[in-house]
Amino acid sequence: MATTSMMTMPTLKTASSSLRRGSSRRGIFKACCSLENPRVEGHALSLVDQFDPRIAIEEAVTPPSSWYTHPSFYDLELRRVFYRGWQLVGCILWFLDPRVFFPGRLGNVEFVVCRDENGKLHAFHNVCRHHASILAYGSGKKSCFVCPYHGWTYGLDGPLLKATRMTGIRNFNVNEFGLVPIHVATWGPFVLLNMEQEVDGDVDAVADEWLSSCSEVLSNNGVDTSLSYICRREYTIGCNWKVFCDNYLDGGYHVPYAHKGLANGLKLDSYSTTIFEKVSIQKCEGGSVEGKNDYDRLGSTALYAFVYPNFMINRYGPWMDTNLVLPLGPKKCKVVFDYFLEPSLKDDKDFIERSLQDSERVQMEDVILCEGVQRGLESPAYSVGRYAPNVENAMHHFHCLLHSGLTK
Repeated sequence: MATTSMMTMPTLKTASSSLRRGSSRRGIFKACCSLENPRVEGHALSLVDQFDPRIAIEEAVTPPSSWYTHPSFYDLELRRVFYRGWQLVGCILWFLDPRVFFPGRLGNVEFVVCRDENGKLHAFHNVCRHHASILAYGSGKKSCFVCPYHGWTYGLDGPLLKATRMTGIRNFNVNEFGLVPIHVATWGPFVLLNMEQEVDGDVDAVADEWLSSCSEVLSNNGVDTSLSYICRREYTIGCNWKVFCDNYLDGGYHVPYAHKGLANGLKLDSYSTTIFEKVSIQKCEGGSVEGKNDYDRLGSTALYAFVYPNFMINRYGPWMDTNLVLPLGPKKCKVVFDYFLEPSLKDDKDFIERSLQDSERVQMEDVILCEGVQRGLESPAYSVGRYAPNVENAMHHFHCLLHSGLTK
């Protein structure tokens, strides 16, 4: 698959907050990444085995509906997929200045990413060590984190600076009660977290684990930090997180039926899919812009990259938007869209507004689709489906990767 070099290859950097004595990181990781009830885990694994990744796509059936509806399967996914490996959580452009912070949530894990006074990037569990209050809300700049509950104060590099009204306490060492750190890394414009205790922080190891051999392909197709950040939009959808991923990975199958406006701007017969180790890339040529007053949001080629397990990068025309799918329960997810634009157009308000309106229309069409699929998955009339081998190979690849992650 041909690629066009558009920008320099992003560099990856890693940083890990130091583990302080008594931080109890081992205990916290064990608690959030292990199933408490062996029977629940056993039932969830029996559901995993109902899909066989060894069967070729031409003969394979899709994962059963229980993958998309059962609470025990959802819990297993959190622990074996989202609490392991590198997970995208944000954009490096939000952290250019010292003292900037941004909190978030992945499954049951509350986290906060920040830069300290010296410009070093950190990530921590966003939980006060006193009585478990959430520490940081919103986003912005701080010189320190002050707990809104009892005023315990932490430095942006993690140590406990002040514990209020603790007179008379015994066997209390402030050095043992700093914030619990999380490994943090960057690739191009993206910030990644890894909640595992033992993490190889080597630059090449992180790149290989997250993108494998696809990092250069993405770089050569314009995924880079030189783009200007425009805005964020969020959608809470009544469907399992995998329903949204499946919709994205059907090789344009649904586009002419559900996105007629988008279909008019694409040459759907040019659709192609390339599979990498943990990434799949769909490409499609853009249609003619004649009669559109030179308004061309999609450009000559649209690239849609899916990075396992839940991240999408869409590069088209002067735009890049990213979709991060966050699981909120067996039948609910949040999809976070971040929009980036080539700097020469960042002040063109009319172009930006029109482009965002077109994007919004497509997203709302997808919301209707995904919520309809979820309702069908919960019907007793449906158990498993089949793949369209010539277009849904990226979806099959996603299901195989998920099976592998759940059985490790």
